[in-house]
Amino acid sequence: MLSKVLPVLLGILLILQSRVEGPQTESKNEASSRDVVYGPQPQPLENQLLSEETKSTETETGRRVGKLPEASRILNTILSNYDHKLRPGIGEKPTVVTVEISVNSLGPLSILDMEYTIDIIFSQTWYDERLSYNDTFESLVLNGNVVSQLWIPDTFFRNSKRTHEHEITMPNQMVRIYKDGKVLYTIRMTIDAGCSLHMLRFPMDSHSCPLSFSSFSYPENEMIYKWENFKLEINEKNSWKLFQFDFTGVSNKTEIITTPVGDFMVMTIFFNVSRRFGYVAFQNYVPSSVTTMLSWVSFWIKTESAPARTSLGITSVLTMTTLGTFSRKNFPRVSYITALDFYIAICFVFCFCALLEFAVLNFLIYNQTKAHASPKLRHPRINSRAHARTRARSRACARQHQEAFVCQIVTTEGSDGEERPSCSAQQPPSPGSPEGPRSLCSKLACCEWCKGFKKYFCMVPDCEGSTWQQGRLCIHVYRLDNYSRVVFPVTFFFFNVLYWLVCLNL
Repeated sequence: MLSKVLPVLLGILLILQSRVEGPQTESKNEASSRDVVYGPQPQPLENQLLSEETKSTETETGRRVGKLPEASRILNTILSNYDHKLRPGIGEKPTVVTVEISVNSLGPLSILDMEYTIDIIFSQTWYDERLSYNDTFESLVLNGNVVSQLWIPDTFFRNSKRTHEHEITMPNQMVRIYKDGKVLYTIRMTIDAGCSLHMLRFPMDSHSCPLSFSSFSYPENEMIYKWENFKLEINEKNSWKLFQFDFTGVSNKTEIITTPVGDFMVMTIFFNVSRRFGYVAFQNYVPSSVTTMLSWVSFWIKTESAPARTSLGITSVLTMTTLGTFSRKNFPRVSYITALDFYIAICFVFCFCALLEFAVLNFLIYNQTKAHASPKLRHPRINSRAHARTRARSRACARQHQEAFVCQIVTTEGSDGEERPSCSAQQPPSPGSPEGPRSLCSKLACCEWCKGFKKYFCMVPDCEGSTWQQGRLCIHVYRLDNYSRVVFPVTFFFFNVLYWLVCLNL
């Protein structure tokens, strides 16, 4: 039974399957018969845009890939038979090198070491026919790794003390080769160069700091340097570290220096700077002037206040000594004096003279004169018997010698508190006494010694009330402070006027 049913069921399944697949195959065949198109089949718009972008990138990539092998081929060609040990035009003509300098920063300028620091970009241009080529490339830019394969001018800086080439992140060097054989070589470096400073007019001085360069091995007949209209680019926007100086400009000079190995062309740039006066004025001139004027306060202090006047004078002198030492602290040890040294020295002299004035006044008042309460006419005390003998001796002595009265200077205090001179009469000592003739002779000898001085000067009170001082300059000892109150400030004022006129007009 089962054997009869199974074949029937299999037949039914085959019939149903043939009916389901029949229409699908027919529709596929009809569609295929209807959509048969010869040539490129149309695509949707999005597919067209994608295909165009793909084609353009493929073409650009092809071009780039095409230029890179061409540039490599040019570089390999010009360097294949190139000898970097020989300069261009050797044996025919000198190599002309055009120089251009761009200053990144200038300073600081060290006065003590007499040197300055400068950061520059140094560019050199020359022609090398061996590097010329014919192609669509106008120029080839190469980094510092290729510099060793080319001939480079052996330029060195003659007055440099230290030179540093920057190498972060790569060596700061660049070579540009043009198709006509022109070569541009650029390098960045920091140089510590010497600068001879003439400090005679310090701090009103101006300096020209040179930067000299030349070829180390090629003389003038093989290498020539020149400026292209002296083009010097200065980047003033950068922070220059001149501090005490102002940059005033640049100048240049070209010269030929003769050496035992030949004549070399030397190019020199001068960086002109002038000192700013404000710092030195507040650090040196103002303290010196104030200290000098402070020493004049002693002229208004009483003569009896010796400790106050002495301490003020000594303090002023020591302060000027300290200021003079401080001004030379950060200064080169030159053998000549500067304008600032001269000013401080004159201020020191004024302070010392103010102290010396009190010493002279004190000596004249307390050592040359003897103070007395009041003038007296002194007579020796004698008894009646001796009085007759004294008269007889006096008459006998008067016949031989003229009678003389010795005027001894004593001081009395007036109503205004000022010491005034007065005179007291003394009888001369008797010739018989042991001190009489000798003391009289010593006084006469002293007067002869002072005769030359008193010929032109008369010092009150020694000559007050006399007639022989007419036509001479009278100097009142007790008014010496009054004279100093006027003479010192006026003299210092005229000194400052003359000093600044000379220093600012040199």
